[in-house]
Amino acid sequence: MNLLAIDTATPDTVVALRTAEGRTHTRRHRPGSGERPGHVAQTLPLARELLGEAGLDWSALDRVAVGVGPGTFTGLRIGLATARALASAGRTELVGVSTLAVLAAGAASDGPVVAVLDARRREVFAAHWQSSSAAAAGQPPSTGPLAIDPSALSAATGAGSALVVGDGGPRYREVLASGGFTVPADADPRHLVDGSVLCDLGARAAAGPPTAVLPVYVRAPDAIPVAERGRA
Repeated sequence: MNLLAIDTATPDTVVALRTAEGRTHTRRHRPGSGERPGHVAQTLPLARELLGEAGLDWSALDRVAVGVGPGTFTGLRIGLATARALASAGRTELVGVSTLAVLAAGAASDGPVVAVLDARRREVFAAHWQSSSAAAAGQPPSTGPLAIDPSALSAATGAGSALVVGDGGPRYREVLASGGFTVPADADPRHLVDGSVLCDLGARAAAGPPTAVLPVYVRAPDAIPVAERGRA
């Protein structure tokens, strides 16, 4: 299939295209120091670049996959709204993919792996798998997803010797290392959402109604849209 994959759960905007011939094209926009995420401005232009590079147009897409988090509230809303609009316009399948599963699947670990994203408020979003292959196969995490103080992560997962990947690892390196976790170097690419792995999981996901693709917030957002206030 021709699959377009989008993830905006982290500050990076990640867009990837897997063609029916099996070629994968990827793009990433990473905000600079002090710069806000460019999800709104970057997602569609990056997707257009990839389609042009592959010699395809929007109508050639068979499936759109979107990272459903957990992650930043605004980023998830932007990514999901964009993916829904593209799928609806092209009458294309829409599937959701766990952002934490993408990180864990890309970690290349035969042992336990914990995907950890900075959730602000001195917390992380985290989930634990027994191995990268378990995450790649679509198995649910052994623990999580959680929004948790990083100092409590070892006790919560029972995986204190696990490999940690995701931007929460470098952010809370000392705390996680004191709990027994192994955190790769800050510049290690395993801390980033990999567009190719996002395509892998998006291709394997079972398609269902678009309304079933929902963001994973884990905790209440910092700000709630006016239209949603007061809802129980």
